Amino acid sequence: MANYPQLDDQVGVWKLKEVNNAVSGGYWRNAGTKGIYGGSYTGPAGGTVIDQIILATAGNATDFGDLSVGRGKSGGLGSFTRCIFVGGQAPGDSNVIDYINFASTGNAADFGNILAAGYGMGCTSSSTRGIISGGDAPGIQNVIQYIEMASTGNATDFGDLTQARRLPASAGSPVRAITAGGQPSDATNVIDFVTISTTGNATDFGDLNQTTKANAGVSSSTIAAFGGGQEPYDTVEKVTIASQGNAIDYADLSVARGYMAGLSNSVKGVFAAGDTGSTSNVIDEFNITTGGAFTDFGNAQAAKGGVMGNTAAHGGLSEGYQGTRIAPIPQGAGAGQRGLFAGGNNGSRRSTIEFITIASAGNGNDFGDLTGPTDFGQPTASKTRMVVGNGNVGSPRSAGNLDYIEFASKGNAASFGDLSTARNGGGHGFGNDTRGVYGAGYISPASVNTIDYITFTSIGNATDFGDLTVARSDGEGFSSSTRGVAGGGKINPDNSRTNVMDYVTIASTGNATDFGNLLAARNRQAGIGSTTRGVFGGGYAPSVDNVIQYVTIASTGDAQDFGDLSQARALLSGTSNSLRGVFAGGIAPSRVNTIDFITIASTGNAADYGDLLETTHSPHAGSNGHGGLS
Repeated sequence: MANYPQLDDQVGVWKLKEVNNAVSGGYWRNAGTKGIYGGSYTGPAGGTVIDQIILATAGNATDFGDLSVGRGKSGGLGSFTRCIFVGGQAPGDSNVIDYINFASTGNAADFGNILAAGYGMGCTSSSTRGIISGGDAPGIQNVIQYIEMASTGNATDFGDLTQARRLPASAGSPVRAITAGGQPSDATNVIDFVTISTTGNATDFGDLNQTTKANAGVSSSTIAAFGGGQEPYDTVEKVTIASQGNAIDYADLSVARGYMAGLSNSVKGVFAAGDTGSTSNVIDEFNITTGGAFTDFGNAQAAKGGVMGNTAAHGGLSEGYQGTRIAPIPQGAGAGQRGLFAGGNNGSRRSTIEFITIASAGNGNDFGDLTGPTDFGQPTASKTRMVVGNGNVGSPRSAGNLDYIEFASKGNAASFGDLSTARNGGGHGFGNDTRGVYGAGYISPASVNTIDYITFTSIGNATDFGDLTVARSDGEGFSSSTRGVAGGGKINPDNSRTNVMDYVTIASTGNATDFGNLLAARNRQAGIGSTTRGVFGGGYAPSVDNVIQYVTIASTGDAQDFGDLSQARALLSGTSNSLRGVFAGGIAPSRVNTIDFITIASTGNAADYGDLLETTHSPHAGSNGHGGLS
């Protein structure tokens, strides 16, 4: 492993390559982040007001907007884009979850509900999942629940804490959520943790030196710090997140208090407002790595206690650095240039993975191999990972197996998990940077309407999403960052083709809704998409076809003519960045290695791009820059 200057202790001399690696690893300091905290158990106006600060610049808080329901003693979660407020007292217990977007000021919007009305939960998150621990709902609880940060909806049961309690502090890394202190009946010093990407009961971590409740937590990617609390206390203690053991006393607040908000980035921890015996407007700060005495940051808009919030740069949002990352590949919004074609059939099923650079015309290049041969499947892809599934397979793979491939470095695929229902026969796949969605397929003798989904960062089995409007196989799909569209396919056992298009909202779950119709009933076409437009190319309709057609993803309606492929073919595959779509392989009527391309925002005929390594049909195709990744 490289001798790497650590971001948390600022030791070492930085080289440009190390800076580049740190940025690509998601571990570069983000000192200029916005901190948000809101609510209060004093009112009436104090219960609704949301304050904002900029962590890099000491100063007084300014107004951001208002909560949807005024309340105090709530919990706060932060993703890269959202701050989410959970539960609270208003003055009775509330089950409300609401959120704001960090980028723009304004009032909070409804997100969903926690399992039961309550207050005093410990909250922390990764970029994808928020963990809500304990609370009083009603009565002191050991329940852990979770939400998906990018979606909206109600909380789901996760497991149980090692000890029921209210008013604990939580903080963590992208992997672990740690809960410390709180009140079972009197204050406690218990620390426990869960692995965020799984579900299950908490595990004992160690103990605080001091029993405390109504404390607050902050973290870098490696250190979690828990400070203050009632009676009131000024003590701040730290643990190393990746290990287990008792906390170490290493810092002191400038003013002893509890019921405050903890805000942090990779460098700095800030504690805002709180209760010293009476409400406080103090905001103070410290260095998370070194600890020591807190210094003055500024003042809250008003003295208030029972506040809660978060930032877009806390320790749960860093991937960490492993010392072996290559330079970053441009990603998203037309920048992600790596396209992959995995598996397929050249007379027998293949396990070969090929790659292209989408912006530069040229031939396919060897990337690695799948865990086994497969064709007729559809993958989904995030900015970092492509997950292949839902195809016809050969040993050692079986129907329903999912493989994943990391875009950043060439090499072989690894096992991800399984679809909720083992099936084959060419369903559709699409997604955004958080979630991949698979639909349709074939279980002899009939087509299926099953839709299920995965979370890219959590290796494991797929979960049921809902149902298509029409059961079918051999269709195709594409997506924006919010909506996935599936079109065409074959309906068995009737052996008939369909022109149906339907869509789902990727961040939610539920059944698909009718979108409109293709120009003609067809199957085994290819689908690509930008952030706004989806395009289908080729297929059987009923013979091999060269038609390219398009829709506007955000609307509904029938497809329109785009142009023609360079040659009529079916069983081809497609991928894209958000500007250029690429169609590869197929049968025309024999197997071909043709790759051609279109500019998605225009209309017109496809042009020659290059060739695959082999003549093949039905490879799985994906990219790290498709329309769902804006």
